[in-house]
Amino acid sequence: MSAPPLVVSAGDPAGVGPEIAVAAWRALGPDVPFAWIGDARHLPKGTPVAEIASVAEARRAEGFPVLPHPFAALAAPGAPDPANAPATVSAIARGVELVSSGAAGGLVTAPINKKVLIDGAGFAFPGHTEYLAALAGVDEVVMMLAAPALRVVPATIHIPLSEVPAALSAEGLTKTIRITHAALMRDFGVPAPRIAVAGLNPHAGEGGAMGREEIELISPVIAALRAEGLEVSGPHSGDTLFHPAARARYDAAIAMYHDQALIPIKTIDFEGGVNATLGLPFVRTSPDHGTAYDIAGQGVADATSMIAALRLAARMAARRAAAG
Repeated sequence: MSAPPLVVSAGDPAGVGPEIAVAAWRALGPDVPFAWIGDARHLPKGTPVAEIASVAEARRAEGFPVLPHPFAALAAPGAPDPANAPATVSAIARGVELVSSGAAGGLVTAPINKKVLIDGAGFAFPGHTEYLAALAGVDEVVMMLAAPALRVVPATIHIPLSEVPAALSAEGLTKTIRITHAALMRDFGVPAPRIAVAGLNPHAGEGGAMGREEIELISPVIAALRAEGLEVSGPHSGDTLFHPAARARYDAAIAMYHDQALIPIKTIDFEGGVNATLGLPFVRTSPDHGTAYDIAGQGVADATSMIAALRLAARMAARRAAAG
């Protein structure tokens, strides 16, 4: 059984989302069919638009496949308009409806600007990840940043660094590792995942001399999961976990906070990193960058991460379809 085509939500039309979607379509051709949910007025000039009524039509569309989704205003590249915020949000919700119904194989989300969504639509979520979890009705999801050379999951995401120690818990860390383990098997085809867990403090606490979170929280979680048969190692010092020899010893790393996860992957593969949400009942990926207002509409935006996000979503969707 093959997976249906993907859907791509428009994101902020004043950013690079529309142009990297078209660039990805041109690069991928029929290999990764998808339908774009958005307003065709926001596409780059000269884009051969093919308006379609269903996701399935994306496979045979003669041009760039668009599921029409009207926006309130014509977007000016680099100049976000809060008037377009409601449609930006509803395009995401429409994508979730399509993947949840089985009409689409997965959802790829183009970049949004949270302040614009708050100002224009009263958006009440820190970002895509939390909004998608709410739409799906699930309590626990995790954000994975994935590239060919590294997969990393932050145990805490968009919170100040000063709040990280209090936000970490044995229950939360355990769920993060379990969700990652299950996703590696189901969506990434890793039959026996190896998961490395970073420490919170320098040198993983150095036996308690630089902090006790490793002794009192992280190590007991690792020990409990290992007792269940999961191949989990750590806590590892964050400064020695991401060099090539270390990366060869695991399939994914669990970081304790946002920058501990994102700095290494953006250093290793800035253009090719993909954000994948694990724990949802459907496939969701996105390019690992923002709206890039400063270069929007100039024809210089790099579509590498969008292309990688579409390819990863297609592989994940195919695995789920094959598994039934």
